[in-house]
Parts: sequence; structure tokens; C-alpha cells
Amino acid sequence: MQAATGAPRGRRPGAGRPKTGKPNPIDVHVGSRVRLRRTLLGMSQEKLGEAIGLTFQQVQKYERGANRIGASRLFDLSRVLDVPVSFFFDDMPADAAAARVDDEDETAGGEERATGGYEPDPMAKRETLELVRAYYKINDPSVRKRLFELTKAVANAAVADAAE
Repeated sequence: MQAATGAPRGRRPGAGRPKTGKPNPIDVHVGSRVRLRRTLLGMSQEKLGEAIGLTFQQVQKYERGANRIGASRLFDLSRVLDVPVSFFFDDMPADAAAARVDDEDETAGGEERATGGYEPDPMAKRETLELVRAYYKINDPSVRKRLFELTKAVANAAVADAAE
């Protein structure tokens, strides 16, 4: 049933996500943390979806921040992924935390402000996660340490080259 204003009952007109076409940085961050934990556990989107009663496409949308994760779903995710709910908000960049969902400037053509220049955490990238998993598959600690030292040396050389 709808109220006289035409809006669904219990919601004020204009409430919710601004129509910028871009996900809220907080939703993106929470989704990236879901992806991070799922990947670290070696769990597929399909397996996670089955565990919480969703399709893998819905999990994809959550992980991209395209769909918001409600409180009860976040609680389910925390149980399946074996982390506290607070894990999903850890390491949130200040600009994402400061983003306001109902900021009127965002709906008035401020698309750049809608994302706040937000860049996802490099630690949540698939490449990083695969690299970490491969690194820890190396059983010999001395080989792992040599690889670690080699990687640091290459990175330091790249920084030195860029500074010249």
C-alpha cells in the first residue's frame, strides 16, 4: 500500500541512495572486505551464496558495492566468513567514512563527490590475494624469506628509479 504522496509507506520521499549511478564508497569498502575474506578462505562466490541463500550474481553485486548489504545479511556473512561484523568496516579510508549517503550535493550533479575519489584498498585486489596465497604455499621458510627479500629489493629499486 502506498501513502498519499505516492511513496512507499514508511519511507520519506527522496530517501535512500542518491541517483548518481555510482555505489556509495562505504558499500564498496564493505563489499571489498567481503571479497577479501572470502578469497582468503579460498571460497567461491557460488559457495558463499549457497551458505547464505543467494546466487553468486547477488554476491558479486555485494562485493562491488552495487547492492547494499543489510544488517541481517551482514550478520550472516560474518558467521559464514568467521569474522566479527566490525571486520567489514576495518581499514575504511577516511574519505569513505566521511561520505554521506543523503548529501544533497551528490544528487545535484556532484558525481565526483559521490565517490569521493575513493580507490579500493590494494590489499583487497585479486592479484594481491593470489600473490599472498601463493607465497604461503611455499613450505620452505628460507625460500619464502628469500622471495620476500627479493620482492622488497625490486620494489625499492623501482621507487629509486621513479625518484630520479
